[in-house]
Amino acid sequence: MDIKNIFSLGELFEKIQTGEVFSDSKTFVDCTPNSDFSSILNCYMEEKDKEGFNLTDFVSKHFILPTTYSTNYVPEKDRTITQHIEGLWDVLTRKTEESKNSLIPLPCPYIVPGGRFREMFYWDSYFTMLGLRISKRIDLVQDMVDNFAYLIDQYGYIPNGNRTYFLGRSQPPFFALMIQLLSEEKGENILIKYLPQLEKEHDFWMKGKHHISEHIPSVFRVTLMPDESILNHYWDESDVPRPEAYRQELALAKDLEEKNKLYRNLRAAAESGWDFSSRWFKNKDEFVSIHATEIVPVDLNCLLWNLEKTIAKAYTITGEKEQSKKFETFADKRKVAINKYCWNEETKFYFDYDYVSRKQTPSLNLGAAFPLFFKIASKEQVAGVEQLLKERFLFDGGLITTTETTDQQWDAPNGWAPLHWIAIQGLANYGYREIAVEIAKRWLALNKKVYKNTGKMMEKYNVVDIKLIAGGGEYPTQDGFGWTNGVYLALDQWLNEVK
Repeated sequence: MDIKNIFSLGELFEKIQTGEVFSDSKTFVDCTPNSDFSSILNCYMEEKDKEGFNLTDFVSKHFILPTTYSTNYVPEKDRTITQHIEGLWDVLTRKTEESKNSLIPLPCPYIVPGGRFREMFYWDSYFTMLGLRISKRIDLVQDMVDNFAYLIDQYGYIPNGNRTYFLGRSQPPFFALMIQLLSEEKGENILIKYLPQLEKEHDFWMKGKHHISEHIPSVFRVTLMPDESILNHYWDESDVPRPEAYRQELALAKDLEEKNKLYRNLRAAAESGWDFSSRWFKNKDEFVSIHATEIVPVDLNCLLWNLEKTIAKAYTITGEKEQSKKFETFADKRKVAINKYCWNEETKFYFDYDYVSRKQTPSLNLGAAFPLFFKIASKEQVAGVEQLLKERFLFDGGLITTTETTDQQWDAPNGWAPLHWIAIQGLANYGYREIAVEIAKRWLALNKKVYKNTGKMMEKYNVVDIKLIAGGGEYPTQDGFGWTNGVYLALDQWLNEVK
């Protein structure tokens, strides 16, 4: 099902998504139609005004509801948390199949996160792979890498997830880290094998690079900085409501004149993976002040630095010195720009940069841990980040995501597995083992506590009040959960190794 065609349902689509047929807008766009859209629409137009017409019954007749992964999975009694996760891999594995809905078919099996997330998500998958490696499921790691390479070859980039309604945006570029992980298991030739896809991903993020100028400082995802260096931000090809969040976004834009600007910024924040957070807001409590397309995020640019370094290394292996030097130069310039525009000497912390106002944003968030993870911070810079993480971010259950407490899920009091992995490994990279170990212990203890009480692994956790699970966001807390499972296994092994 081409998601563009779903809009051909016109009034029917609007009624379903703005009415009370489904509490979650994602449900309908994941449904499978029983016939072509034109036939369904004709039936609707014939029946809608008849006495006794019921929209919910109509949808049930013409669409097959999607499967929810793992929600009803009950682990065997007395299983340890590790045994539970090992058992979940097969539950969360989706096989290749022909698609008659919005799902983009993939050539190999893959892991879905769980709950409402029935597809393979981009950045989630790296953290899932960390656990698959511990479980000795390199076969699945290989399969998922091949799926991502397939998507790059098909579309020129990796979409947010393998759904047609995700086309137009990507997610944080972790593909190079996936290739590095696989190469650690299978050797450096893996870098050569996937070099074409690595370059295509770089081309995607740098699209428009040759069209930016002082008068047009931003095109697509690239930004010309005041000193003429180039950094990146998030973006999306579309500026209409996301089909999977249609009702919420229409309501949010209701009283705005520039509705399309809001929709583009919502989509850009979705590309960041941090959907949503006060990190992207001009005013921390005002959702409509979101301006993600104007923000140069420190973590995105660290990931792109790593992509450039990985391509350079691959070219070194092939013996193509000029190409290697070209990408090394890209990476060197990016590192200088990250530290120039995102490091704050007064606060001793990394911040995002607002290229429109030409100043750093005020948001204290865990994006600051990425320069540590990739080892592009100085020892003095790391000392400042470590101090602030201890003082402002660390709570009983681990690290909050930002220091702002809001009803957005990527703010306090919530903590997330992927950011714990990045922060813990980043601190450990510079010898801050004691605090890294303490964060890991608190996070794993919270995971175990919730598992003991519920029998489930969660998408996110309340790290401030560890009696609670988590909350906030545009959908209920999900269980499963791919990246939580992966990070748990990887951190558990890491703790055992550093003791």
